[in-house]
Amino acid sequence: MPLPQPQKDPPAVRVLLRQRLKEINRSAEELAAAAQVPSQYVEDLIGGRRRPPLPGRTDIYERMTAFLKLGRNELAHCARVERAGSRTAAGAGPDEAIGRELLALCEPATARQLTRRKSAEGQAALADAIQRLLEVIQGTVRRVLEDEIALRVAAARRGSTYLVMRFRVLEFLDATPETLTADDMAEFLAPRIGLWDVDLETGVLRVVLRTEEPRGRQRRAV
Repeated sequence: MPLPQPQKDPPAVRVLLRQRLKEINRSAEELAAAAQVPSQYVEDLIGGRRRPPLPGRTDIYERMTAFLKLGRNELAHCARVERAGSRTAAGAGPDEAIGRELLALCEPATARQLTRRKSAEGQAALADAIQRLLEVIQGTVRRVLEDEIALRVAAARRGSTYLVMRFRVLEFLDATPETLTADDMAEFLAPRIGLWDVDLETGVLRVVLRTEEPRGRQRRAV
């Protein structure tokens, strides 16, 4: 029997979640427990107060799919379509303080050039570079979700809980340059970025991750 094809016009994630929970007579709290997120997270998704995260930046869709007994990619497909439909133009970048911290991690010569560029074009170049830099770091942090033991150990060291630590990671994975906080910078970005640089002519971004330094400071080009 051929596998069902994704719908061309799938329902919004909040609609699918609400409908499926009703069909199987389960609660939002039970869905939250299955996805290992706070109940408020699921309630905000269902209520439309939280945008669905990108499938590549979370593991909640796999967990929710199993609990709700949905088609393998049904929920993730809905999220992709919904995110694509609500895509907006690139923002202005992070606030000034975080922007300065990120520039401090940049190749000095490039950082000076970016700082001198006060034109709208120059600001757009900086915002674009920071957006792509954030995506690189989010890609490395995404793997943290796969190591439950490490997350539990980290939570114990901080006097926190596994659920709180996991939710913290999920929140960062859905962050944008405009929503970055000082805590995001201290916890996720600064510890991972050894150096970053961008070729202002070609737009090629290079990031040296701190975890790569022992292997010869390999650069990742984007």
